[in-house]
Amino acid sequence: MPHVDTAAEAREVVDRLKYPPIGHRSMGGIGPHYGLRSASSGEAAQALNAANLTVVMLETPTALANAAEIAAVPGVDVLLIGTNDLCAEMGIPGDFGNARVAEAYGAMIAACKTHKKFPGMAGIYNEAIMPRYIEMGARFILSGQDGAFVMAGATQRTGFLRKTFPGAG
Repeated sequence: MPHVDTAAEAREVVDRLKYPPIGHRSMGGIGPHYGLRSASSGEAAQALNAANLTVVMLETPTALANAAEIAAVPGVDVLLIGTNDLCAEMGIPGDFGNARVAEAYGAMIAACKTHKKFPGMAGIYNEAIMPRYIEMGARFILSGQDGAFVMAGATQRTGFLRKTFPGAG
């Protein structure tokens, strides 16, 4: 869930994404998540809550100041820094190596350790900068975007074909 700035917002996310008794999400009928078999509401809710990964994105200085309180919310599994948006909000767009960004990661990672949550990183795809935050403790890593991965593969294949068959296209 993007732009979660407070513990109250994190509680609302959990309330809407988790099933009773943790949250208040509506229960459905038979589905693939139950192995296409009928299941009691209690059994289904327990299985679905166990399988539901709830990720809240911290993308503002306010969110980072509240990281410990957000991490304390039961039902939140991952605190993920949306680094692109955080840098923009801090007035340092694209400056992923900035000391203020490192401080933000330090605060988020410490909050996650205290409350046994997974610390996450998004928006940093530069291989020279990524290790800094992974070595600090980021463990839920969004390492790129689908479009960029597809384009990289297509570019590699096109290069191979043009090199191997120069007159073919």
